Amino acid sequence: MTRHAPEDPRAARTRARLRAALLQECAERPLTEVGVAALVRRAGVGRATFYVHYDGLEALAVDACADVVREAVQALHAWRGRPDPVHAPPALLEFFAGLAPHASLYRALLTPGGGGPLGQVLHRDLRARSLAERERAGAADAPLVASAVAATFAGVLADWLHGLLTASSDEIAHHVWQLLVALHRSR
Repeated sequence: MTRHAPEDPRAARTRARLRAALLQECAERPLTEVGVAALVRRAGVGRATFYVHYDGLEALAVDACADVVREAVQALHAWRGRPDPVHAPPALLEFFAGLAPHASLYRALLTPGGGGPLGQVLHRDLRARSLAERERAGAADAPLVASAVAATFAGVLADWLHGLLTASSDEIAHHVWQLLVALHRSR
């Protein structure tokens, strides 16, 4: 859990430095091998400053990966009109293709089946966006479908990242898209 005021520009710059340092550290070693001392040294901040902003490395890692959650939500909602039931929108293809550089970090925070701290954030944000859109469209089944969409996407993403599903990034994007379109049409 972060402990910061989002409107403070100095705090925002410090968090950005810490996030960038974490991503650099995780490009060299697994999250479990990253230490706070090396991280703050790379970020150019003090250890106490780190703890002013984050409860620990996992909280920082989830914050550093928050962009992937925002990108996933945007990619799933980047179409207008009637969705093509077979072909994923370009934004979803780009989303899956862009996961490789930090895949090991995502795997550390997103457990198979879609759990873990990043999975919780992903599920929460996807469900909220889907729920809002379905309610705006007047769908009576909005909560049910929103939950199913969030769980399906988070689960497929996690299982693919963990190697439980064998497919290229384009193939998995098309597969998950087809599942999500079917969920929307099922009620």
